[in-house]
Amino acid sequence: MNKRDGHIHTPFCPHGTSDPLHAYVDKAEKSGFTDISFTEHAPLPAGFMDTTPAQDSGMNNSEMPAYFNALNEVKPNYPNMRIRSGLEVDFIQGFEKQTSHILEQVGSYLEDAILSVHFLRYQNRFICCDFSAEVFMQLANDMGSVQAVYDLYYDTVEASIIADLGPYKPKRIGHPTLCHKFQHVHGEQIDDDARIRNILQLIKKHGYELDVNSAGLSKPGCQEFYPPAPYIAYARELGIPLVFGSDAHSTEGLHKYAEHFYTEHY
Repeated sequence: MNKRDGHIHTPFCPHGTSDPLHAYVDKAEKSGFTDISFTEHAPLPAGFMDTTPAQDSGMNNSEMPAYFNALNEVKPNYPNMRIRSGLEVDFIQGFEKQTSHILEQVGSYLEDAILSVHFLRYQNRFICCDFSAEVFMQLANDMGSVQAVYDLYYDTVEASIIADLGPYKPKRIGHPTLCHKFQHVHGEQIDDDARIRNILQLIKKHGYELDVNSAGLSKPGCQEFYPPAPYIAYARELGIPLVFGSDAHSTEGLHKYAEHFYTEHY
């Protein structure tokens, strides 16, 4: 079986760890993986102010050459491992042109990429909805309900799928149910079945892949894949290419819960 992990971060992540690239690849080899993608957080678009306290959501533009050079230096040491140079790109509404510009700058270096939603636009401000339970619940309070936050998240994911980000737009949609990250914190039963199915249908319609992201299983407030198991099965029924992603920010987190994906259940 060809085992792939298509969502891995690196020491270039400002909010990650300093674990070296070769340590990730060594572990991947030992774990029986043959295909991995380093998908570091791309720089945020010009003119956008990172609203996280440390403003550490993405790389600086100046780090991009060193990042791709580091990946190219590692690759020859692992002839039996396919190592893809990639990025996780934030979709931020209103900054589509600036995001396209970033992609144009690095497009020739990209062998893989993920398009993800972390920041939500509400009124005249942006909120990193997955930063903490406190930030999420404050947004729910401001918007009037948890349901409203979920709806805004799904609206933004849908916008990302149909957005024109130029010829280098990522082909994989990242963790499309990230709004579930704090579901056991707020404890509300939100019926978002139709919204998730619609997003998967849009992914299919536009010919994109799905990031089947195991990071939620490590979050006490989530305890499930992004998206949850029934929707992984539904995506498979639709014929969407599924790419497992551990979303690892450390070697310890690399391939975590991969065995759940690589079973009959999924």
